[in-house]
Amino acid sequence: MPAMIDFQRPDGHTARGYLAEPAQAQGAPGIVVIQEWWGLNDQIQGVADGLAEAGYRALVPDLYRGEKTVDAEEAEHLMNDLDFGDAAAQDIRGAVQHLKASGSASAGVTGFCMGGALALLAAVHVPEGDATVVWYGYPPLEYVEADRIQAPVMAHWGSRDEMFPVSGVDELEQKLSQAGVDFEFHRYDAKHAFANETASDKNLPPLEYNPEAAELAWERTMAFFDRHLK
Repeated sequence: MPAMIDFQRPDGHTARGYLAEPAQAQGAPGIVVIQEWWGLNDQIQGVADGLAEAGYRALVPDLYRGEKTVDAEEAEHLMNDLDFGDAAAQDIRGAVQHLKASGSASAGVTGFCMGGALALLAAVHVPEGDATVVWYGYPPLEYVEADRIQAPVMAHWGSRDEMFPVSGVDELEQKLSQAGVDFEFHRYDAKHAFANETASDKNLPPLEYNPEAAELAWERTMAFFDRHLK
């Protein structure tokens, strides 16, 4: 059964997270799932539940410490108040370490929107991570120390994304190429948050769920994680 758990950050502080376990949890690979800017809500818990059904131990760190919202303005405030470096190097790294210490021989990281940007930072700052999947989000590119990325990276981008423009994706792709990172980028004729089934309900024009793009991206993601983690 899914449950909220406590886990240790590298600095010794305690963090909370939502853990979804597969039917055969012992020895199952792990995936850390990173929230969108809304917080640890039902939708991102559902992502973790789906990964558990696919045989993974999925842990979602509660980066907002219990806060969540459905309001975009409040979500932006919560995101802006988040220390991204601390979240990547402490909460996310601690979550990866927890999965490995509690039975997973391998562990990956995936994240969406804000979580996509954090997943990319985790590829830099979490050496224990074995694979990373980024969904339509990147940090300021000067913070992406590409030569420190050791594990393979997959990323999904919307060509009509107004929040994370594809011009930045092109620049990021060049940066990873120059550093010799093992990566693959996929672009879809879609808007931001195209894999979030609740995106079109939010009445925010930049967001739009695209079930066809989401299905293809998830097929690619699961094949990638199966290849690198199982």
